[in-house]
Amino acid sequence: MGLNDPQWGKKNAGGPPDLDELLRNFNKKLNGIFGGKGNAGNKGTGTPQGFGVGIGLILSIVLLIWGASGFYIVDASSRGVVLRFGKYVDTTQPGPRWHMPYPIESVEVVSLSQVRTVEIGYRENVKNKMLRESLMLTSDENIIDIQFAVQYFLKEPTDYLFNNRKPDENVRQAAETALREIVGKNKMDFVLYEGREQVAAATTKLIQDILDRYKTGILVSKVTMQNAQPPEQVQAAFDDAVKAGQDRERQKNEGQAYANDVVPRAKGAAARLKEESEGYRQRVIANAEGDASRFKQVLVEYEKAPGVTRERMYIDMMQQVMTNSSKVMVDQKNGNNLLYLPLDKLIQNSAQPPDTTATSNMDQATSSSATVNEAAAPTRGREITRGRDRESH
Repeated sequence: MGLNDPQWGKKNAGGPPDLDELLRNFNKKLNGIFGGKGNAGNKGTGTPQGFGVGIGLILSIVLLIWGASGFYIVDASSRGVVLRFGKYVDTTQPGPRWHMPYPIESVEVVSLSQVRTVEIGYRENVKNKMLRESLMLTSDENIIDIQFAVQYFLKEPTDYLFNNRKPDENVRQAAETALREIVGKNKMDFVLYEGREQVAAATTKLIQDILDRYKTGILVSKVTMQNAQPPEQVQAAFDDAVKAGQDRERQKNEGQAYANDVVPRAKGAAARLKEESEGYRQRVIANAEGDASRFKQVLVEYEKAPGVTRERMYIDMMQQVMTNSSKVMVDQKNGNNLLYLPLDKLIQNSAQPPDTTATSNMDQATSSSATVNEAAAPTRGREITRGRDRESH
């Protein structure tokens, strides 16, 4: 109603609006929308039939909205757990689904691919330590400070929802229990250094066993050792002990390297000496066998011609002796041999250092003397043979 309406201020000027009239106007509009004929025969009064149609329409809309609220979508990595009045009914697979709307049924969508992490011994940062969780005792009665994290998935939605009140706290307590057991069975050096991977693997298996016994529906994927060290109060002494151990290992390695260098060479020298001695033995045996064989052959020839054999043996021996001598033999016409010493050559060699020229001269003199000896040897042999023949006659 506008301000320029002549009836403005006259209707209901002294009281609130008429509710009956408002309701009749609302029913008329609904009947007009849904094809009703209106209240032509009952002007000014509301009918029970029109009022019931409006109420039914409102209830239909409300029921439609209530039924549509039961639709939901489950992701590919999730599962839907349907509850009817709080009791488990079904687990739905990925895709669009529908359940009876609240308060009859409800659904819990649980993600199976989400990685959840629990920190033990620290919170958010390794410097923010929780000593009550991180201090542990080893088998050799040493205390170590360990911070580690546990990552896990969900493998069974129903067990996760119904058997866990505080899942993260359950995982934290199981991880702390498992690691204390593993650390308590091993020595300090093994846990801090060479055995970190083995400790993490054993802890993962033990945590999973504990969670499976409690039917938590949790799958442990990885245990990560963030930090492992002695307590801060004994850190300096522990560093000294570590340095001493490193020095010991270094000296052991140096000694082993020296042994690896000396022992093979000693074994090689021993093997070489052994082979040389074996070669010397074979050479002596071969020479002895050769001398014996030659002696046998000479014996056979000697039995055939004793004189010729003796002469030949004498000539060979003299040739060997005279070859290494610096003396000069001069053959005279009367058959007497004169031994001549080259004193001038000997004095010259003792006064001057030896050189290649003198050495070549000596070699030439030796070769010439050997040639003379070879030339004179048949003559001497004939003369000796003639003398022996005369004596025999």
